[in-house]
Amino acid sequence: MSTVMTDDLAFAAVRATSSAAVAAARLIGRGDEKAADQAAVDALRTALNAMEMRGRIVIGEGERDEAPMLYIGEEVGLGRGQEIDIALDPLEGTTLTAKAMANALAVMAFAPRGGLLHAPDTYMDKLAIGPGFSAGIIDIDAPAGDNARAVAKAKGVSPDELGVCVLDRPRHGAIIESLRAAGCRVHLISDGDVAGVIACTDPSTGIDMYVGQGGAPEGVLAAAALKCVGGQMQARLVFRNDEERARAERTGVKDFKRRYELNDLASTHAIFAATGVTNGSLLKGVNAMNGSIETQSLVMNSATGLIAKIDIKLPRR
Repeated sequence: MSTVMTDDLAFAAVRATSSAAVAAARLIGRGDEKAADQAAVDALRTALNAMEMRGRIVIGEGERDEAPMLYIGEEVGLGRGQEIDIALDPLEGTTLTAKAMANALAVMAFAPRGGLLHAPDTYMDKLAIGPGFSAGIIDIDAPAGDNARAVAKAKGVSPDELGVCVLDRPRHGAIIESLRAAGCRVHLISDGDVAGVIACTDPSTGIDMYVGQGGAPEGVLAAAALKCVGGQMQARLVFRNDEERARAERTGVKDFKRRYELNDLASTHAIFAATGVTNGSLLKGVNAMNGSIETQSLVMNSATGLIAKIDIKLPRR
């Protein structure tokens, strides 16, 4: 059976991420990262197992011996219908949730079987921009400031009008210095690099480019979002030790220095869904007031061109 990325499937993905977000939101500000993550995992798995599909987790909570559920390779769904590969992060921003900070999300991507890179749980250098640019204007091997100047030139603005998102980490000191030397506005985030990359998809965020090193699984999720809007991304896996290289080999990685383009990370049509847990630059967080629960989600489908923000209001139980 051929797999069709339908909008019905996209809306089902939104219902699933919304359930995860609502579950996690009950732990906002409680200081318990593990409890918040577990609540999101439980809710998302329940929602996935109610869906008419033969789903397989390719980016999840870890390998089977590390995660009791939503582990890499786990089969989810009702066991009939389309064959779907799933990348997910039930709670992207466990620390953000525990500390009631901005930009925590429940995130998921669907693709036909084999459509998403089986990225190992290692680090990844990433460079991403949103839609509207000609191919080839960014280069992950060039200094960050040079890439910012190239994007600014293509956009028809000076670099001081460009917003660049970077994870606030000591390892990014040279990147930040290069960007500021070019005159850019550098938006530093404490966590949540999926949110950082997908901010490039929406001009209202003021983010034009994302650059820096973060998790490889998160890179695949972000690539699915960029695929839906026609953005660009380049990436390269980063290995700190032999154990991480061995982990990569188990996922089929043979060239440790390979530069991945967007279509290497998400090679087919993809669906992307994200629901806000805490308020952020892109999405509102879960709001439980006056006897109801409100969520806001972003859903995109590269197969149909669907790009929508969806507000859901449900009665509190």
